[in-house]
Amino acid sequence: MGTDALLADKRRHFEAQALPHLDAAYNLARWLTRSPAEADDVVQEAMLRAFRAFDDLRGKDAKPWLLTIVRNCFLTSTRAGRDRKIIPLPDREGEADAAFVDTGADPEQAAIRADQRRKLNHLIGGLPEEFREVLVLREMEDLSYQAIAQVTAVPIGTVMSRLARARAMLKAQWERDVEGARNGVR
Repeated sequence: MGTDALLADKRRHFEAQALPHLDAAYNLARWLTRSPAEADDVVQEAMLRAFRAFDDLRGKDAKPWLLTIVRNCFLTSTRAGRDRKIIPLPDREGEADAAFVDTGADPEQAAIRADQRRKLNHLIGGLPEEFREVLVLREMEDLSYQAIAQVTAVPIGTVMSRLARARAMLKAQWERDVEGARNGVR
């Protein structure tokens, strides 16, 4: 088998294993970077690295492996002294996003849910990085604690602790900012 045929075979296998997790990779990168443009850069670099290292994957679950590479690319980019700005996730006003569209008949409830999702995204974006990443990996990407430990390179007990703290911080912030505002208290 020639070099071109081997490369084509590697590419087909890579696409079959890694590309189904591209949305998860972007989602994690977006939450880590807090910027769509930086997330694009991180995911692009991660996919290049993943393709180069694809031979190392054999027999493993591709999703945690790819998300580990995404996280490492993010950490590398921040350590490299890039000008990292903290930019909250956009409120998405005026955008048609499937997450904000309700097929139900009640536009008022749809507007309330969209506002709550926007506020929740803002609150998640405000969590410290180590808490935000485990929350995103568990609640949005549905990874097991073991897979999160693999992605973040911390013990499973640390994952559990960070996740519990992230949930508690999020709940307290929600009650203070959202529930308090609803009751006229701020």
